[in-house]
Amino acid sequence: MRMLEERGIAPDGRLLARRRGGRSVTVNVAESPLSWLSARGLVDARQVEAGERLRTDYERAAIAPSVTMRWSARVDGGAGTGLDPTSAHLAARGRFDAAMAGVGRGLSDVLWRVVCAGEGLPVAEKALGWPARSGRLVLTMALDRLADHYRLP
Repeated sequence: MRMLEERGIAPDGRLLARRRGGRSVTVNVAESPLSWLSARGLVDARQVEAGERLRTDYERAAIAPSVTMRWSARVDGGAGTGLDPTSAHLAARGRFDAAMAGVGRGLSDVLWRVVCAGEGLPVAEKALGWPARSGRLVLTMALDRLADHYRLP
């Protein structure tokens, strides 16, 4: 299913929850479990922004296993930070590790599975051995703690 929305792009390359003039991109909000939850009003904009920041750092740090060879010379995500590829990779990895440590050990498991790995809540609950429909409560607590770590308003 495709649910398309127009999102703004911040000067640093982050996706904004709403378009605020300037550059924009059309996003399929059904693409990630976090977007799916947001489209149904189960998580708020602050939680979505925190999750997207975490996922951005996860992607920029290239923590996920590679399937193919990387042909691009630029790995800083196009944000124009001025860092060489190795420094950009290490900086993103440091931000990701700090964010996961800030969330805490008990909450980071479901946060990583849903936001970074793209697992749906039922799959994450089953993998963690949790009862059905318990993951959303824990995920919202993790996203709130993540938003506090990022000092989001």
